[in-house]
Amino acid sequence: MTEPQHEDRPHLPGPSLYPIAFAAGVACILVGLIVNPTLIAPIGAAIAVIFGFLWARDATMEYGRVPEPIEPERREVPPTSTAPAIPAHRGEAAMPEPAPGERFPRSKFLEASTLGLGAVIGGLVTVPAIGFMVVPAYVKQGYPSVDLGPLDNFPEGKWLVTTFFQHPEAGNVSRRTAYIRNNGQLKGEPSLTIISNRCAHLGCPVQPNGPVQDDQKKIVKEPKGQRITLVPVIPAGGFGCPCHGGQYDPEGNRTAGLPVRGLDRYEYSVVNGHLILGTPYSVTKVTGEGKNARIHAYKLTGPGQHVDGWEQIMYPIQPPH
Repeated sequence: MTEPQHEDRPHLPGPSLYPIAFAAGVACILVGLIVNPTLIAPIGAAIAVIFGFLWARDATMEYGRVPEPIEPERREVPPTSTAPAIPAHRGEAAMPEPAPGERFPRSKFLEASTLGLGAVIGGLVTVPAIGFMVVPAYVKQGYPSVDLGPLDNFPEGKWLVTTFFQHPEAGNVSRRTAYIRNNGQLKGEPSLTIISNRCAHLGCPVQPNGPVQDDQKKIVKEPKGQRITLVPVIPAGGFGCPCHGGQYDPEGNRTAGLPVRGLDRYEYSVVNGHLILGTPYSVTKVTGEGKNARIHAYKLTGPGQHVDGWEQIMYPIQPPH
């Protein structure tokens, strides 16, 4: 009588790390096509080719072997016993039954490898894409300093509609407008009122409620393509928004309409006799006038957004402007 031998049963190759390395190479190729096609993608391709070859060789190695002939085991048939056979549901089992939920090391390794590899590939593919979408909003942002020319171009007590390029290399798309008044000296330093023309309702450009003296326009050309236009204006009635009717007094305080706060202002400095425009900031209100004004300043926020009171908690955190 012959019994089947364990060697006759087909078996799978042992666990291997080659598939994981091959998948990592494919992931590098995908990431490299986005980040750096000339460096990362070729490296990923080399990794995928090498470990793909090793994986294929390892998987096909068993098929190339010639199995050695195995002499079947022969046993003598015992004489027929007159005792009745033991029922199948009685007696001792050939091997103990597996405990509930018992797992074998091979299946655990394959499951962990599959989940881990999927997580790595998902991270390598999604993290760069998300980074390219989110990071630019927080990197290299802000307002560059703008040289508006000699301070002598801003006579004391007069308002000037001042237009300039925030980024001269970008041209007209970066053109901005501010209303500037020289308030004279305050504690030995020049005092200026510099108000943004961006309405605090929806961002429309506000206009002066008074005559604009275009016949006295002055153009100042600075290095690196900067072009500054200065036009005298008399905003006796303050400023108004032509879009939705918001109104402001000459200090930028909201007096009527839909805006939720006053007009934004700009920081400034005087360097070597030149007026340097700095970062804008938001203002709720201004008490007083000119050099004696007390400004309630806050970090720059978008149009329509409250910067004080309980309403400010209703707005999400914004990226740098």
